[in-house]
Amino acid sequence: MAIEQTTSDLALRTRRRIAVRILPFVFTLYIIAYLDRANVAFVRLPMSSDLGFSEAVFGFGAGVFFLGYFLLEIPGALIVERWSARRWIARILVSWGFMTILVGLVRSSGEFYLARFLLGAAEASFFPGIIVYLTHWFRAPDRARAMAGFVMAAPLSLALGAPISGLILGIDWLGLPGWRWVFILEGIPAVVFGVVTLFYLTDHPEQASWLDPDQKTWIRSELATEVRRREPETSVWVALRNQSVITLAVAHLFANIGGYGFVLWLPTFLKKASGFSPALSAVCSALPFTLALLSVWLVGSSSDRTGERRFHAAVPFLSASLCLFLSSLSNQPFLLAFLWLTLTGASAYAWVPAFWVMPTLIAKGSGGAAAIGLINSIGNLGGFVGPAVVGYLLSTQHSNAGAMGLLSACYVVAAVLTLRMKLPRHDVVERNHD
Repeated sequence: MAIEQTTSDLALRTRRRIAVRILPFVFTLYIIAYLDRANVAFVRLPMSSDLGFSEAVFGFGAGVFFLGYFLLEIPGALIVERWSARRWIARILVSWGFMTILVGLVRSSGEFYLARFLLGAAEASFFPGIIVYLTHWFRAPDRARAMAGFVMAAPLSLALGAPISGLILGIDWLGLPGWRWVFILEGIPAVVFGVVTLFYLTDHPEQASWLDPDQKTWIRSELATEVRRREPETSVWVALRNQSVITLAVAHLFANIGGYGFVLWLPTFLKKASGFSPALSAVCSALPFTLALLSVWLVGSSSDRTGERRFHAAVPFLSASLCLFLSSLSNQPFLLAFLWLTLTGASAYAWVPAFWVMPTLIAKGSGGAAAIGLINSIGNLGGFVGPAVVGYLLSTQHSNAGAMGLLSACYVVAAVLTLRMKLPRHDVVERNHD
């Protein structure tokens, strides 16, 4: 009994120290990353007015980020698995910081497209790289909570970024309008944290000077035991052809069509519904993402506690679809429409922790890294399609309701595909032996 108590205490101390060391830092990195890709939503109105962009031009430019992002996802995830997460993530941060600043200097639609494309290429593989990195430190039974601790940064970045960007929009330094300063000032933290990453992150437990020897031994043993319980390492090509991996990739694609279409056009939807100024519309768009912080954590914790993944992803998809559809109904008070949009924002991120545990259960090693890269690269093409399609619909005199109806339908498709998944029960077995 004393030995079991000692082991339990060691496990608790080790898991807690790893979480405290890693999660706040990668959380901060993702805040910076997500804001740098999505801050274009907060400056759409003054930027488009200043440069003469139509909704279609802006939507294409906002979405072309994901074409650049698509190209390097799988190679980047493999680099994290086989080489060094610390060095690769540091490189990503520095390069995307400079590309964000570049977006603030554009003067034509062509320059806007190019700068957003290069920003996507610079940031490519950051998200799958972090997902792979977390598998080097967190066991499957703890993984959804770890991923929840990471992905909560996405809605928080928008909740913080909305008022911050709204404030920056009001400045006029050196003769440059505020929307340019949004990109310039919000690109600098990525460069700074890229340098910090090189010294702060640790690639593997055996290299962690901040863990005690018994803690290193415990986590390495736990991760090794988890590996032995599963199939042999999956080859890259087998993983990329796996039907479950392809199903998750397509589900992620439709989820991101809905999600990025919603995120990048939310301030515009709010301005049209409320008549608020661009700055105030940006500030109001913070509330849906603030509520998402709670929903992400609750769903991730519930998924780890029960060991169930599919329904914990599919139910938020369906909730986002329903709330987005309800927000588009005509002749309703602004406050009611805003309520539905707020609930959409909470649902639009709640699916992420459970969803991203699934590929880590299907394939492992280099094959697992490649699978995560494939799912994210194909999925993030939805980040191109969603904003571009919404921009096209709005520029051709379609109503908000038509655009939101399309995004709502995409969430339904994502839910159906996710529910079709058949997953191994390793994480449940391990959880019951914890």
